[in-house]
Amino acid sequence: MTRRTSIVIVGGGFAGTSLARSLHAQLGESTDLTLISEESTTTFNPMLPEAVGASIFPEQVVAPLREMLPPGPGRRFVMGRVTDVDTVGKTLACNTLSGPRTMPYDHLVLAFGNRARLDLIPGMAEHSLPLKTVGDALEIRNVVLRRLARIELESDMLLRRSLGHFIVIGGGFSGVEVAGELVDCLHSIRRFYPRVADAELKVTVLQDLDRLLPELPARLGQSALASLRRRGVDVKLGSRAVRIHEAGVELSSGEAIVAHSVIGTIGTRPNRLVEALGLPMERGRIVVRPDMRVPGHEGVWALGDCALVPNAQDGKPSPPTAQFAVRQGRQLAANLLAAMEGRALRDFTHRSRGQMASIGHMKGVAEVFGIALSGLPAWLVWRAYYLSQMPTLRRKLRIFVEWTWGMFFPTDITHLRFTPSREVMKAETEQGERLYTPRP
Repeated sequence: MTRRTSIVIVGGGFAGTSLARSLHAQLGESTDLTLISEESTTTFNPMLPEAVGASIFPEQVVAPLREMLPPGPGRRFVMGRVTDVDTVGKTLACNTLSGPRTMPYDHLVLAFGNRARLDLIPGMAEHSLPLKTVGDALEIRNVVLRRLARIELESDMLLRRSLGHFIVIGGGFSGVEVAGELVDCLHSIRRFYPRVADAELKVTVLQDLDRLLPELPARLGQSALASLRRRGVDVKLGSRAVRIHEAGVELSSGEAIVAHSVIGTIGTRPNRLVEALGLPMERGRIVVRPDMRVPGHEGVWALGDCALVPNAQDGKPSPPTAQFAVRQGRQLAANLLAAMEGRALRDFTHRSRGQMASIGHMKGVAEVFGIALSGLPAWLVWRAYYLSQMPTLRRKLRIFVEWTWGMFFPTDITHLRFTPSREVMKAETEQGERLYTPRP
């Protein structure tokens, strides 16, 4: 009986799902393909700021992994966490919903995403709101709605202004995008809070560099800066936060900014498993050859945010963006097929088609094939790209209709809370004991 070849992909982000989809379409039935992820969905992280600003619903930021890897002979999705890898014996240990499992592999692909890093600034872990997951986006959105509701009940003018002040730390993609979405959201929903004055709401961006969006050409950074300031965002360039506390942020200049809400968009750390495996690391990412093999570990490959993939186009490491993750997935699929057939492998090479950022509702900046765009055209291109990455025509059509609908109607102010009935009953019981216990 011919032994079946096993390919295991660990990670369900852009890189892992792009690879899985490419392999699913090309692999024969004699090869097993397994995708392992801690979550049952892949998150479109660049769209999280739009979920914060309620421009889109949370379910439009994620896509089910089972739709991205359709069922078939030898095709499998496992929801679980990989805890250890034996690169000599070619097995991995995984905690699944049914308990610990050991899985063999012939080719192991590491496609982890990064985690939020909360120790860059003192007080960041205790007093800031990170933006890395859908849960983070929902928490920030709920905090915004609670702040406005509380302002209506407060009489202290200084406290009201502090509650309505939102500080965003970081002027990269995430920082600029969440600031733009947040200021547009506040202006849109204030009509539902008649006791909150427009002057009591403010968004501040702290960027320690002398420009926004350093990943993009300078002119696009200037365009984003002008757009934010035009809408009332206080952008402080060359301002570095040195401490975050409950009442605001301290800057390296000695200035203290009072605010009750601080959103942190800087800093990432590698997945703890990557650190534990003892693989070659550089700048927090796995060092790989240009063909995405991990040196010194036969059958182990890495791509995406967790890997330092050289780009043969310019000799530089590939940036951790969705565009490059998708291209790496497609190239690695070809290399895996070549490796199994004894053919030569190809180095990863990709010429960027452009870069773009959303800076608010129906506003963006972009450079596509050397053409600079701003405003609505850039925003439409940005959304079109992410819509193209959604799985299945059915899902694409549904999200397209919902996005189009959202362009013409006010921002949703639903405060989403998911509290099980048993937790509600427990809280009511504890409160009742405090309030209604007879006095001695």
